[in-house]
Amino acid sequence: FAGYKAGMTHITVNDDYKNSITKGMEIAMPVSVIECPPIKIVSLRFYKKNTKCLVAASQVDFKVDKVLARKLRLPKKVKEQKLEDIKLGDYADMKVVVHTQPKLTGFAKKTPEVFELAIGGSSLKEKVDFVKQFIGKEISVNDVFEAGEQVDVTGVTKGKGFQGTTKRFGTKVRGRKTEKAKRGIGTLGPWHPAHILFTVPQPGKMGYHTRTEHNKQIIFIGDKPEEINPKGGFLQYGLVKNPYILIKGSVFGTQKRLLRFNNPRRPNKKVPTEAPQITYISQESKQRHR
Repeated sequence: FAGYKAGMTHITVNDDYKNSITKGMEIAMPVSVIECPPIKIVSLRFYKKNTKCLVAASQVDFKVDKVLARKLRLPKKVKEQKLEDIKLGDYADMKVVVHTQPKLTGFAKKTPEVFELAIGGSSLKEKVDFVKQFIGKEISVNDVFEAGEQVDVTGVTKGKGFQGTTKRFGTKVRGRKTEKAKRGIGTLGPWHPAHILFTVPQPGKMGYHTRTEHNKQIIFIGDKPEEINPKGGFLQYGLVKNPYILIKGSVFGTQKRLLRFNNPRRPNKKVPTEAPQITYISQESKQRHR
C-alpha cells in the first residue's frame, strides 16, 4: 500500500510489552501520521519464467480515470482482453498495477503515482480470484493491513543539499591547530593508485536517497480524520481528509511525500502482534508557538 506523510503527534497507550519495566502502565509514545487515500487497480500483469528471471509477458488493462493521463500515455482505444481469456497455466506469477489518488488529499497534487503490488497466495488461481473482488473498486488500507502489524516502509529521505565531510560521514572533528580543515579528513589517500578512491569521505550532495526502514509497527488505523487533525492542521501539510494510519516512531521524508508499505522481510518476533490500547491522542497545535 502507499500513503502520504502528514506529520507527527504523540499518544498515550497502555504498555503491553511483556519485557518492559513499564508493563501495564500508561506511557507516552510518538507516532507518525500517514494519510492513505484509497488506491485503484490499473491492470493485471502476468509473468513468465525464463532461464534467469521473471519476464512480463501479458497484461489485462481496465478502465481507468482520466487523471492517470498525467502520469502515463493512455491509448485512444483500450484493447479489450478479458481476464477469463488468460490461460493461467502459461504463466508463473501475477502482479497488480495500481495508482494512488492524491486529488483526494488536502494538498495541491493531482498527478498519481503508479506502482506494482505483489499478491500473496499459494497458486496463481488464488491470486486472480482474490484480485477479482477489487476490480473497478477502491482498495482501502483496511483491506490490506491491521493494527499491530509490522511493515517495511520505503520512501525518499529529506534532501540536505551540498554538505561537508563531517555531516555526511560522521568523521571526527580534528584538533585546534589542524592545517587546512578541521571538519575534514587528514589525507585523500596514498600516491598509488594515482587517483582518489570512491571510499574516501569528501563533501558532496546529501539526502534525497531511496531508503527502506524495517519492522515499523502500525499502532492504529482510523477513518475519522477529526480524531487526529491538530488545531491549525499539520505543518506544511494541512488537514487529513482520508483514512490514516499511525506508525510507532518517526519515518523519513518530508511532508506530502509518498511512502510505500510492504509486508516485513524479517519481522521482529519480540514485538507484540496486537496494538496497544490507546487512551489519548494529542490534537494540540503543531505551529511551534514561541
